[in-house]
Amino acid sequence: MPLETGLSAEIELTVTEADTALAMHSGEVAVLATPRVVALCEEASVAAVIGQFPAGETTVGHTVQLDHVAPTRVGTRVRAEATLKKVEGRRLTFAVAVTDTRGLVAAGKITRVVVATERFMEKAH
Repeated sequence: MPLETGLSAEIELTVTEADTALAMHSGEVAVLATPRVVALCEEASVAAVIGQFPAGETTVGHTVQLDHVAPTRVGTRVRAEATLKKVEGRRLTFAVAVTDTRGLVAAGKITRVVVATERFMEKAH
């Protein structure tokens, strides 16, 4: 059964010290780190299509295009949303956005590729 566009999921997180740029060595400020924002968006994109594939198939990350436009302090709750916008063969493109109580934190798109898990793992170094 082919995937339908419009599948979506949301992931929520309360930002902790472990989620900061300082903790992730990606900056010198104690705000939500860009790598953590990317991880939240990836998690939401995976959740949007979980259970949609036969046994032995999954998706893997391919391309991330993200603008991180606003800082978020420790203790703030953020929400990452991913919506499947395009299906081109094995390529799945998601629109992603992260928001907090003040508005947009990050936005962009993520492309994931459907793979045969075993075959994919055989290629891993």
